[in-house]
Amino acid sequence: MTANHQPARSANIAAISDYYRSGIKERATRLGIEIEHTLVHPDGSQVSYEGACGAKGLLAALAETFPEPMMDGEDVIGMAADRKTVTLEPAAQVELSAGPFEDLVAAKACIDGFEEELAEAGRSCGIEVLTPGYHPTTRAVDLKIIPKRRYAIMNGYLGAISMFGICMMRGSAATQVSIDYTSEADCLRKLRLANACVPILSLMCDNSPVFEAQPRRHQLVRTEIWQKCDPDRCGIVPGSMDAGFSLADHAAYILDTPALVAKVDGVDELCTQTFGELFAERVMSEADIEHALSMFFNDVRLKRYIEIRPADAMPSDYVAAYAALIKGLFYDEGSLAQMDALFDGVTRADIERAKAALMESGYRARVYGHPVSELADELVSIASTALDERERALLDPLAELVAHRHTLADIAEAEHSASSPADR
Repeated sequence: MTANHQPARSANIAAISDYYRSGIKERATRLGIEIEHTLVHPDGSQVSYEGACGAKGLLAALAETFPEPMMDGEDVIGMAADRKTVTLEPAAQVELSAGPFEDLVAAKACIDGFEEELAEAGRSCGIEVLTPGYHPTTRAVDLKIIPKRRYAIMNGYLGAISMFGICMMRGSAATQVSIDYTSEADCLRKLRLANACVPILSLMCDNSPVFEAQPRRHQLVRTEIWQKCDPDRCGIVPGSMDAGFSLADHAAYILDTPALVAKVDGVDELCTQTFGELFAERVMSEADIEHALSMFFNDVRLKRYIEIRPADAMPSDYVAAYAALIKGLFYDEGSLAQMDALFDGVTRADIERAKAALMESGYRARVYGHPVSELADELVSIASTALDERERALLDPLAELVAHRHTLADIAEAEHSASSPADR
């Protein structure tokens, strides 16, 4: 069905655009943080959903702090509390979503407290809480999916596109930071600048030394996964780097993408129609729009806030450093102006070329006509200048990695090589 045969199309573009506009805040000062944790048993095997030492039991052990269960049918898939939730990702990765925070020192205390509680909950079973960007011991296909209907549908759909869909769902783990916007223009500006930052942030936060239970073949493992997972709904939104791009253009992109999962009588079902076709003759409700947006996994995702998504899962010190970097870059007018100049003229094609260069060469690569090391230095400098003294100190762990031109994945790789019997 073409756009010309969607009587409700104009109304749906307006509805989605208005949904984005409803996220406009008077002030942009708060950040949301999400971090995914990989759990393994003492032998390195997956902590799956069921069992005496499974993720379901682990959630139950967190009930004092997270008193509200989140259900999928009769199965518990998460727990909620005030301003934070803990949910299970497809292969029982444990995700903390917390905030929004104005004070990043408080944000770090929240993350540290949760990780201590999670570690304590798993201690009797010997469960280890890890934060790499990809599962360190097991191939994705061998990781069991939790009993959530949507995940089963997505696994079949994305797995039919390529193995990378399964890798994304079952093997990967990320750190995400969400930011606010104060106007439509501010939203589009931050989207464009965040897109330009994506390859550099991916490098700075690379923490995936292992892919499919083997040493990685190249740097930025998750970058390749997202490139090949599902081009329809991943990567950079087409047109979003162009000067005339609008919220209506973003809404049209949503409508023209296969829905993947649709609600039928309140139940998730596979849907290969586009959202425009699915809602050809009726206007989307707020719940319809929220569901649709949840089916997109762009590097920078727009909801009622902007989700910056390229960073790997990392230890809490680095999560706090990354959040400080994002705050310093995106919540200061001087920082935004410097990034406008730094990334002037960068196109979607430039971003894709940058990803390829960084996967191949890491800190030795050139990006947007400059050594990526210089661009990373510049981003750290811009952010540092914009932060107060307390939050500037949080930036140090990431700044040190950049200064030494290495990543957490590089460090882990070197440590593994040094401890390998073959190298002794």
